Amino acid sequence: MSYQWNWSVFGQETVVGDGATYADWMLAGLKMTVMVSLSSWVLALLLGAVVGVLRTVPNKGLRAVATAYVELLRNIPLLVQLFVWYFIVPELLPTAWGTAIKQLPPDLQQFGAAVICLGLFTSARVSEQVRAGIESLPIGQTRAALALGLSLPQAYRLVLLPMAFRLIVPPLTSEFLNTFKNSAVCSTIGLLELAAQGRQLVDYTAQPYESFIAVTVMYLLINVVVMTLMGWLERRVKVPGYMGQ
Repeated sequence: MSYQWNWSVFGQETVVGDGATYADWMLAGLKMTVMVSLSSWVLALLLGAVVGVLRTVPNKGLRAVATAYVELLRNIPLLVQLFVWYFIVPELLPTAWGTAIKQLPPDLQQFGAAVICLGLFTSARVSEQVRAGIESLPIGQTRAALALGLSLPQAYRLVLLPMAFRLIVPPLTSEFLNTFKNSAVCSTIGLLELAAQGRQLVDYTAQPYESFIAVTVMYLLINVVVMTLMGWLERRVKVPGYMGQ
């Protein structure tokens, strides 16, 4: 094999003459990946909780709307949804709104479309975890909350959701990790996240092995940090009798 390894490439100044090194590019991509993923996760967690609750309420109309939301977002590929949010939605909005979006800096347009798309896509999956968590609780908990004089919204907010979220930390961890991995798709609309920076480094240096080994290590680092934090959270909120105790 004639491939010439050159790990020092990361310390070299980029050819674009911006004073940055290729390592700086990789770190900028890592930062963008974390920003997009965390912003998307906050949106997904909030929307997922709401939709998950609606999937379990007695009202059939609300359940039908929530079910349609979940099925729509789960059955359309993420890449297609990303293109819809970035290319099509600005054209469908009122002219003034669409024009305002198009006049934003390109990186801000890409970031906004990525966060909304990833957030909504992941929210459909989170909602199923929330629904499963609520439905796993004994029916007596709901009845006891209502018997104490709580309204149904109060029963969800004060009794059911706190218990359900404590039970679904492990599956939520998987969805959280998937958000980071799915963010790589956002490079298709020009967002310079970690995977995109890796490809850009290959284009400028012709060192693909070093580039994508570095990208892989950074994704593994993210996963280790997330797993460590979520493992700590799981131990803190574990419910005796429900999660192995």
